[in-house]
Parts: sequence; structure tokens; C-alpha cells
Amino acid sequence: MPKDLKPHYQKELDAYHDKLGKSFLQEAWQHLEWAHILGQPYPYQHSEVHWLMLQFGFKIKDWKEIRGQILRLFVGGVKSFVGKVPIGNTGGANVPPLLPMEIPTDLKAIIHQYKK
Repeated sequence: MPKDLKPHYQKELDAYHDKLGKSFLQEAWQHLEWAHILGQPYPYQHSEVHWLMLQFGFKIKDWKEIRGQILRLFVGGVKSFVGKVPIGNTGGANVPPLLPMEIPTDLKAIIHQYKK
């Protein structure tokens, strides 16, 4: 991940942890989704977000999310490594893993600055 993109990614992870600590689960999840969008092209960050999503699934006892994240952990980082990720996909088990999605406007501006 480009060093100038890392603070944007980390900001989303920090916000996730903050919201999770306050039990604002929907807001916490959205920050994970945004971190996923930012980190998806980069194997380490992509896998890190899926690990956090798996932990979140356990926290809320969502077995569909847990199963979905286990699958994504096995293939997500590899797909990033070979450059075959569905751009904009938010990473949760509530969306197909290969579905490209519209990127939120503010994230799109950040991503275009630091294209891989």
C-alpha cells in the first residue's frame, strides 16, 4: 500500500475500533467496509480487513458472516496479489465476493490519487 494512502486506511480502522468500542455496530461495520475498499488492492490490508470482519461476525454471532469471511480470508489476499479484485466491493458476506460495486465519491477521490 502506498505510504500516503495508509493514513486514510488507518483512519477507517481507527474509526471502526472506536465505534465498536461504543457498541455502534452499524457505524463500525461501515468503517470496515470502507477500509476494505481502500485496502482491497493490497494483499496484507485486504486480508487484515477480512480478519477484522471475521472477528466482527463472531462478536455479533452472525454465522453467515463468519462462513463468508473464512472463504474470503483464503482467497482475498491472493486475488489482491494477482490484481483480480472486484473494485468497490465492500467485503461483507451480504454481497457476492466477485461483484464490483460503486465506490463512494469521497473514497473514489482518495483511491484515484494513489492508484497501484
